Amino acid sequence: MITQFKRRTVWLILASALVVGGCQRRYEQDKLAQPPDVNSINITSDYAPRTIGATGGYQAWIDTVKLDRNGVVTFYRPDGTFYLTEHYYEIYPWSNAIRVSADEPRGGFVWQLSAEGFRILQGGRAGTYDSGYEMQSVLRAVLDITTAPVRLLDSAGLVKAPEPVKVEGLWHHSIERAGSEVEPRLPEAVFYQDADSGLVDMIWFADAAGQKSFAVRGYDYRKAGKQQVLVPAKIEVFRTDAKGLLQKRLVKIDFK
Repeated sequence: MITQFKRRTVWLILASALVVGGCQRRYEQDKLAQPPDVNSINITSDYAPRTIGATGGYQAWIDTVKLDRNGVVTFYRPDGTFYLTEHYYEIYPWSNAIRVSADEPRGGFVWQLSAEGFRILQGGRAGTYDSGYEMQSVLRAVLDITTAPVRLLDSAGLVKAPEPVKVEGLWHHSIERAGSEVEPRLPEAVFYQDADSGLVDMIWFADAAGQKSFAVRGYDYRKAGKQQVLVPAKIEVFRTDAKGLLQKRLVKIDFK
């Protein structure tokens, strides 16, 4: 009887822990999936309206509090081999947050990048997948290229260059985002807006030391989510030199 009582007690404790953990995760998810305060949006630039209009319009983005995306991910290793896997992404445009999860042979995991930094919510850390970069850098790249229309609304921290530049043979407007005191670990970034389409199809992230600069590119823009906003169906992350020239491809994501 005593042994049976102990077993029941253990199972009750475990069940309670699972319920509490599940509630906390749902609460955190609900906290991230919040609509914007439209009264606080003050558009003073000419580039943000173009990108927002090209990707679905203001109301579509205001109503998009979360994007669920499944992607086939290829990590390219320095020795020429690659690692193929599948990740599930939860992207929160207005909370500036992203969560990625996967069930892999090395073990399942849930990682999150938000204003609070990079967090491991479940499982271990697979590190760089031998691709040369921490996953938090890859997550930042995926988040920013997907939610670029919302990121461009932060006009206080952005400066548009007076003259367009050529990127891969096409004219783009470059919009620079400096690091902030709120998020000091975020690298300086430059958003490249296609002069014709208005899409932000490339972002360059400059490491302070100039040794880990990287860029993300978006391709094949398609409608996604309930509000059918336009987002890249394919994303690639590249190593770059200090001037932003693309070098080695590190990661490729093909969304379903």
